[in-house]
Amino acid sequence: MTAARPKPGALVLGASRGLGLLVAGELGRAGYDLAIAARSADDLGAARSELEATGARVTTHPADLAERDAAEGCVDAAEAALGGLDVVVACAGVIGVGPLEALSAGEVVGLHDAVFRPVAYPVLRAAEAMRRRGSGRIGIVSSVGGAVPVPHLLPYTAGKFAVRGFSEALRTELAPHGITVTTVLPGLLRTGSPRHALVAGQREAEYRWFAALDSLPVISTSAPHAARTIVSATLSGRAERFLTPAAMIGARLHGVAPGLTTRLSGLLARVLPGAGDDGGVPRPGWTLPEQPSWFRTLTTLTRRAESRHQPADR
Repeated sequence: MTAARPKPGALVLGASRGLGLLVAGELGRAGYDLAIAARSADDLGAARSELEATGARVTTHPADLAERDAAEGCVDAAEAALGGLDVVVACAGVIGVGPLEALSAGEVVGLHDAVFRPVAYPVLRAAEAMRRRGSGRIGIVSSVGGAVPVPHLLPYTAGKFAVRGFSEALRTELAPHGITVTTVLPGLLRTGSPRHALVAGQREAEYRWFAALDSLPVISTSAPHAARTIVSATLSGRAERFLTPAAMIGARLHGVAPGLTTRLSGLLARVLPGAGDDGGVPRPGWTLPEQPSWFRTLTTLTRRAESRHQPADR
């Protein structure tokens, strides 16, 4: 007879920093032992020290989740370490910012895959383990960009639409097996993520509009609040959860009047920066030149989030 596990187990994908780390912390405080996965072993090590303060037993699993073999091996190792997977939350992915004319076809598809594959590969493997047990909770973080097309975010929008469709379809497939899948649709989250966004075109100008929106309290929400909401929705088995009123209103409006919302997005695209003359590959925001003091003042909320939720650049 197999001994009962002292605590249920939760795997969080993309948990080395930002939203994923906060989600893992919420699960640790809720009584779960944790397996955390991300690409950087160093960042996972730092996250582990922080998460152990919640009273959870924490194991780390560095892996490139966009690669099938690595993702599946990561999930198998997490399941073995925890003695089973009760909860999986997928927060992994990247964001690319820039006009279409600044991106090659390969960059569009590559950025799309970098959003979709780190969710699909590990979650499908985890679903196999949960089917064997006959129960489980899965939370998948998409975006309002998976419900409404956003200018200068084409690969990200396409990837998040794919993530949303995958999550909703997976819920129907797993329901007969006692497994719930919750689709989470945040708006802008103040996690300090602009510094890690891959920026193309007129990079400094693109970075500025994206970071400025991220700092607006009316349309963005704090990362700790988002993490609490994600965990609550996932553990309760909700089908869908928007994290901000603006995200919900935008998605509902696009659902009933897609012509209107796409026209509005097209008007916004007209005033955003053009492609520029650089022609180089997208670069992370933190590699760009220091921003002027007025802009740093404008983005105070984002900079505070950076200091709280993002590790030092490597």
